[in-house]
Amino acid sequence: MLTTEMNTTRLIEEVRDEVEAARARGLRVGCVPTMGALHEGHLSLIRRARQECDYVLTTIFVNPTQFGPSEDLSKYPRPLETDLSLCREEQVDLVFHPDESTMYPPGESTVVDVGGLDSIWEGAHRPGHFRGVSTVVAKLFNIVWAHDAYFGQKDYQQQLLIRRMCKDLCLPVRIQTCPIVRDPDGLALSSRNVYLSDEERQSALALSQSLKLAREQLAAGKEPSAVRAAMLEHLNGTSNVAEQYATVADAETLEELDHVRSEMVALVAAKVGSTRLIDNELISLE
Repeated sequence: MLTTEMNTTRLIEEVRDEVEAARARGLRVGCVPTMGALHEGHLSLIRRARQECDYVLTTIFVNPTQFGPSEDLSKYPRPLETDLSLCREEQVDLVFHPDESTMYPPGESTVVDVGGLDSIWEGAHRPGHFRGVSTVVAKLFNIVWAHDAYFGQKDYQQQLLIRRMCKDLCLPVRIQTCPIVRDPDGLALSSRNVYLSDEERQSALALSQSLKLAREQLAAGKEPSAVRAAMLEHLNGTSNVAEQYATVADAETLEELDHVRSEMVALVAAKVGSTRLIDNELISLE
């Protein structure tokens, strides 16, 4: 693959200088925020940004404030050199990979809370997670000054929350949500998939299978309550899988549904062995 001259920096001032110069040339700036450990899902976001924007930057930062005390911050993969090589191959213009002290300097006290969406589903199972997400994304948007930012649908609740934050805070960035990238057998790509044993990876297919089941049953006219029961039965009947939630919700509010609507989302989260995975599928009956 062709490579491009790519700049990298840990410094906020250098990012602002680079982006300001790009904007001064009339270039449209696209940003792909990541925590690194890049896989094909991340690369699909970069390619979309490359198609739609003139100048593409990627951020790589493992954000400590979105991890709970019992979660996997210490073992989260950080293959920076591999990530930089992949970004270079995808013709990224700039990679911002700050230190923790750059993003969270001593003495700071400001956080961003997005009410409502931050306390259900993922928010209920990971208290404080979305406060960490919204705070770091707000910081990144104020640093990179992009026209467009690209997120994956796999973190469905996250992209809804970021959209709400941008609307509420009048942040001038357009959120682009890109389709989930899956392995041929249906497993959604995730940086955490590397933690799965061969047996656990096979069990993890229960998540995407439960979503397929939801789509089929809703299309056949079943009510969401019956569909939820079928999803849970499938997950609970799979070895190595401990479900945390499986539901059918409104695609905008994530309100759990009692009756079908034209636009819905099926959501699922489970631990497979010791690895927590999430997945979802948008379902339209129009």
